[in-house]
Amino acid sequence: MKLLLSNAAIGGIVGGAVGAVVLIIIIWAICTHNKIVRMKSQIEDAFANIDVYLKKRFDLIPNLVETVKGYAKQENEIFTKVTELRAAAMKANTVQEKVEANNQLSRAILRFYKVTENYPNLKANANFMDLQNQLRNIEIELAQSRKYFNATTREYNTYVQAIPACIIAKSMKCAPLPYFEANEEERQNVKVQF
Repeated sequence: MKLLLSNAAIGGIVGGAVGAVVLIIIIWAICTHNKIVRMKSQIEDAFANIDVYLKKRFDLIPNLVETVKGYAKQENEIFTKVTELRAAAMKANTVQEKVEANNQLSRAILRFYKVTENYPNLKANANFMDLQNQLRNIEIELAQSRKYFNATTREYNTYVQAIPACIIAKSMKCAPLPYFEANEEERQNVKVQF
């Protein structure tokens, strides 16, 4: 027995298949859009964590500078530079501006610490040691926050550039985001001298 399908039945099957494919594409597009939104939110959250540690760092720097000023009056240039860079870093708005400003501030802090090496009484001062330890802890927390931010940024950047998600990402005007990278001085090994 032969079953013959009428043109209407074939049209219905083809229409149903096309409709199913279109539905799958729509569901995929919605899911991809939502994933990109979630990833952006994670990156914003990660950067907000960095901002918290940067704020702590900014708040601690004036206290550290004032403590050292009493011992190293002739080193005024580095104190001024650290203070200026702190203010500039606090005013930065975009991720890229904050990365650049904080890299400059990190370089200045390293120079600041090199200056303090010339003052043995300062290094023995309890207030200075406490402030230095607080700053060291903030720098560790900041490094961990940067690591998380960069991991979420890497995941996002990979996703928005990979096929087929890049189609939705381009329609959302999503572009790869910059990483929060360490500056050259932070990458170099610390020299230990006895």
